[in-house]
Amino acid sequence: MASEATQMLTLRRQPSPKKMQIYHHPQVEGAAVFANDIARHLRSLGVEAESVAITDETAKARLADQDMIAVLGGDGTMLRGGCMAAKYKIPVIGVNLGRLGFLAEVQPLEWKGVFARILVGDYWLEERTMLHVEHYRGEEKLNTTEVLNEAVVSRGALARPIRLKTWVDGDELTTYVADGLIVATATGSTAYALAVGGPILPPELKDILIVPIAPHLCIERAIVLSHGSTLKILVRTEHQAILSADGQLEVPVQDGDHVVVHKSDYVTRFVRVQDSTYFYRNLNSRMSQNPSADKAK
Repeated sequence: MASEATQMLTLRRQPSPKKMQIYHHPQVEGAAVFANDIARHLRSLGVEAESVAITDETAKARLADQDMIAVLGGDGTMLRGGCMAAKYKIPVIGVNLGRLGFLAEVQPLEWKGVFARILVGDYWLEERTMLHVEHYRGEEKLNTTEVLNEAVVSRGALARPIRLKTWVDGDELTTYVADGLIVATATGSTAYALAVGGPILPPELKDILIVPIAPHLCIERAIVLSHGSTLKILVRTEHQAILSADGQLEVPVQDGDHVVVHKSDYVTRFVRVQDSTYFYRNLNSRMSQNPSADKAK
């Protein structure tokens, strides 16, 4: 049998990217300049690279032709870039310009060394499960989207709970009376789901996590569904409710609407140069100090 070290070397024998887009968020200070620096450096090494804003629809039209993309920003920008690239099976390398940086692989001062390794194929790909989300009104499908973190069905501005009747694979699960329900991937287990008391799942898991938000006299514990499950959520409310997808898309939900969630056909492929136990090491450092708390000062 091959040793663990030999297996890791095999994993690291990846194609050297020849064509890359460097995405930055236009509202992140210094991101555009940083992206230009990276693109210029890569071009000097023979890579066809361009710096583009993640809001640039013209650049996205060229996404399918890329061997890899880099995303500069925080976890929100990484989610956006990961979902974009997943449809074309394009790997994503993240450079952290945010606060937590759960998804990014590279810190700003490390980028030259990391990209040097990537250009010789010294990296491995981590596949992250995504969810497919459908929003119905009666028999009409109103919205369809793919999420990397979570889909959330929740109340609107009024501080009143909504009723969410749920089924798993056609069998009734329960009715939640709560502010909302989070349906998350393993990736999303360290985001909103964690904030409301959900468990942390290893990133390689393909299971689906459901966590109620402020439940009242109903099931209050998180439930983990097998990756082949389909969850249906029927919304009963006398006031506003919303469906949120990865914190990027928000649509109004009416009484009687239902949402269907199951594992997506797509996966997000993150580029990694750290060893395979990086998740627990990084998790410990981020859980011990939350930089987001500084925003309240």
